[in-house]
Amino acid sequence: MATDNIYEYVKNKRKELGVTQKQLSLLLGMKEAGERTVRSWEIGEHKPSETRLKKLQELTASHPFKNDSRNIKSFTFIDLFAGIGGIRLPFQLNGGECVFSSEIDHYAQKTYYSNYGDYPSGDITQIEAKDIPDHDILLAGFPCQAFSQAGLKKGFNDTRGTMFFEIQRILAEKQPKMFLLENVKRLISHDGKKTFITMTDILRGSHNGTIPEDIPISDEARNALSLKLNYWIDFKVLNANDFGSPQNRERIYIVGFNKNYFTRIDDFSEIFQFPEPSKENVKVGDILEKIPQNDTTYTISEKIWEGHQKRKLEHQKKGNGFGYSLFNENSKYTNTISARYYKDGSEALIDQSLIGKPPRMLTPRECARLQGFPDEYIVDAVSKNQAYKQFGNSVCIKVVNAISKKMITAYNKAKIIQAEKN
Repeated sequence: MATDNIYEYVKNKRKELGVTQKQLSLLLGMKEAGERTVRSWEIGEHKPSETRLKKLQELTASHPFKNDSRNIKSFTFIDLFAGIGGIRLPFQLNGGECVFSSEIDHYAQKTYYSNYGDYPSGDITQIEAKDIPDHDILLAGFPCQAFSQAGLKKGFNDTRGTMFFEIQRILAEKQPKMFLLENVKRLISHDGKKTFITMTDILRGSHNGTIPEDIPISDEARNALSLKLNYWIDFKVLNANDFGSPQNRERIYIVGFNKNYFTRIDDFSEIFQFPEPSKENVKVGDILEKIPQNDTTYTISEKIWEGHQKRKLEHQKKGNGFGYSLFNENSKYTNTISARYYKDGSEALIDQSLIGKPPRMLTPRECARLQGFPDEYIVDAVSKNQAYKQFGNSVCIKVVNAISKKMITAYNKAKIIQAEKN
């Protein structure tokens, strides 16, 4: 490439990718000053290094799940706490258009962009609700660490637990017709069920509108509590293994319909019910790749394997069931994969004793398959460890797909009823 053309190339490449200067800097793995550096490239003050230029040339505007603007969309939605788009994909494939997404983790943003061609907005607490586009459905798999068994279970006293109030303020401002929220099963029982009761009361509009001052939520979110919501809601705990995924992964799903919009619906339970388990006959072997017998990338070392066995024995002596879990191709399912999977793979190791080797970890592609992502989904936009975190934090697409079909069917029925009664 001629040196004189580099400045113009950078500018044109960024426009082709459809990203801002800051987003391009993040895609190139640059730090805080990255946006300023990209700007200096485009105005000719500096030139990118050969390494940066090569990375830039490798970036592509080809995205396997980019919204096709030529297709007519039957509804719009937003994707909050988007992660890598696990909730988005089924709704998009079932006829929806994503008009806004938000995700704070820049590694997840990179994977999201690689697959969808949309670079998510950042920290949702810094985005005013009025600036978010109007939409029919709000989707949010909001942070679960504050309520999970593995976390400290601080709930609303953990900043991650207060993200529910960011959802509430957006619902109050934008009044979408429906929503789908996802979280860990333990959310229901957290703090003697008080947390979940508070959330559902707020969604239904039966809450008193005040939250203790020591709970750290934004001023906009606190003020929005005075704007009463009016949603009919239903919720259910569903297991990924019941919907064609060989993984024991239970999550709570909360669905809401806006009674202020659907004023003619007398009983929402007549038009919406959660999907019944598909009960497909699956096994772990269905998601496994063929790994070479001389593999050293995913096979854990003898030292780590000895440590796993030692810790499990210690737990057994204490009378608890903690420790590594071993599976093979005939196992009906694995344990729930989590964001910590990259550390040692202990929750789901694949047995390799038949070839005389220690167990191996799942590959990122196998983790993606375990969560129901199609093989066209790009898993290597980030490092292997980051990919493990992302799929451990994501949702089972097969469950969300089943829910989305039920929601869309109910939405279409509700619109017909609304029109007939008007």
